[in-house]
Amino acid sequence: MPETNLAEVLGWTPPAGWPAATRDEIKARLTAPGERFEMETVDIRGIPTRTWKNAPENLRALMALARTYGDREFVIYEDERITFSAFHRAVAKLAQVLQAHGVKKGDRVALAMRNLPEWPVAFFACVTIGAICVPLNAWWTGGEMAYGLADSGTTVLIADAERWDRISPHTADIPSLQHVFVARCMGDLAPPAARLEELVGTSATWKDLPDADIPAVDIASDDDATIFYTSGTTGKPKGALGTHRNLVTNIFSSGYGAAVAVLRRGDEIPEPQPRTMLTVIPLFHVTACSAGLMGLVASGSKTIFMRRWEAEEAMQIIEREKVNATGGVPTIAWQLLEHPNRHKYDLSSLEAIAYGGAPSAPELVRKIRDEFGALPGNGWGMTETMATVTGISSEDYLNRPTSCGPPVAVADLKIMDEEGTRELPVGEVGELYARGPMVVKGYWNKPEATAETFIDGWVRTGDLARLDEEGYCYIVDRAKDMILRGGENIYSSEVENVLYDHPAVTDAALVGIPHPQLGEEPAAVVHLAPGTSATEAELKAWVAERLAKFKVPVRILFSEETLPRNANGKILKKDLKSLFEKEPEGL
Repeated sequence: MPETNLAEVLGWTPPAGWPAATRDEIKARLTAPGERFEMETVDIRGIPTRTWKNAPENLRALMALARTYGDREFVIYEDERITFSAFHRAVAKLAQVLQAHGVKKGDRVALAMRNLPEWPVAFFACVTIGAICVPLNAWWTGGEMAYGLADSGTTVLIADAERWDRISPHTADIPSLQHVFVARCMGDLAPPAARLEELVGTSATWKDLPDADIPAVDIASDDDATIFYTSGTTGKPKGALGTHRNLVTNIFSSGYGAAVAVLRRGDEIPEPQPRTMLTVIPLFHVTACSAGLMGLVASGSKTIFMRRWEAEEAMQIIEREKVNATGGVPTIAWQLLEHPNRHKYDLSSLEAIAYGGAPSAPELVRKIRDEFGALPGNGWGMTETMATVTGISSEDYLNRPTSCGPPVAVADLKIMDEEGTRELPVGEVGELYARGPMVVKGYWNKPEATAETFIDGWVRTGDLARLDEEGYCYIVDRAKDMILRGGENIYSSEVENVLYDHPAVTDAALVGIPHPQLGEEPAAVVHLAPGTSATEAELKAWVAERLAKFKVPVRILFSEETLPRNANGKILKKDLKSLFEKEPEGL
């Protein structure tokens, strides 16, 4: 069905006079010399690249801006309320502590914790002294986190008690690790671990720390800042090496998208106002850290963390704190919409519910508008692009509910053929390539994987997509063998390798099956060796012991025959997906 017809079916037709201006007209206005979103071309690793001229030079400059917000509230977590002043004091103190423990520019400092007030403190304490922050997936097993620590050569780990309990049995596998600072630990700690509170105090006492400057370190825009791990198609995760420019780019990319939406409807851009954001996506994702946290710090806005996502508790927070925006993945919007007690809460403060990172039904776009009176938003990015490359919101999204939007002004997209040698014309499906100042340097200590994925400033995304005449992007499928479960990447080969390790399994394939809220979930088909046996429960437990819970197949079917393959020996996964529409007895 054509996109305009789909919008009409969902109950939306453009109002008279919309759009008030074309995207090209708006781009020319917003990026003109002297304007906030002015662009300039700079050399990034030998590639001339458009950048936001007025973006902060680095994350030190961003923290200097945050300091000016003083007693304005920054983080709320349960009954803890931390101001920007207290936040800056804690960052400065922890930065001093890190330097006192030998951390120098370029050293890796890992961060393994749930969304706590300590998370942004630890992050900015690392990056403002030139260290490289390594945010680890807090859902990983101890072994998975130990791999990230060892692979990155981390010397200092800042963790919460739950994560340290998982990691501590694996310290022999992390030879580079010298110091561990553990937050909110109620039990005893043995070296190399020490309590973080003994070094910087609790969140309640940060306001009493000295109002000190962050230690001076020279940092260029394209210096290393982060290593975010992304699962690889061959098993082990790869660390995407990001720069200060990558992270600050998102601040202006998000602002640009918001300005475009306003001008498209014919309104004038209002003066920037701080907002209140309910952050429910883990900060170890680039979506929450780069696309979310950076903008909140820059604008002096407030963020609220939850210990864990629970829809009714979220509605209580939205009502109490007058939350303006939330989202992250479609699951969150669906659970708010479908909660039986939603009518009990005043959610009228919500202005926007935006998401990315998982397939979403076009119906969700309409429901957000109709049920909440909020503006829907979506975007596309990946760990290798430090989040935002495209964005779409408001009327544009209602008009194109299956698009993830056009690229922001500093980014470019192109569609390439399977060999990567020919750019395809408008409307044809091929592999999506992206470039811009948000693209990371490459993969940490993996030159071959870097050379394969990053080509002359372009990143090969592994996504199959098409572009329309106005540059709007439509993700069609993923060329990479990946399942996206509620925003979490699950690479099939990683789970398949664990299944193959089971003594009874001789053939295994992981596929994604649809889920109304999560987008998709992992499911497996296995073939057992003759004379052996294994149950579905046994194989699920086998995977759960070795990988994070979100990677465990929700269903496992058994095939009497080896799995179907093409002439090249590759398993035909499209054929396997249909098996989950049948009962297991039908195999």
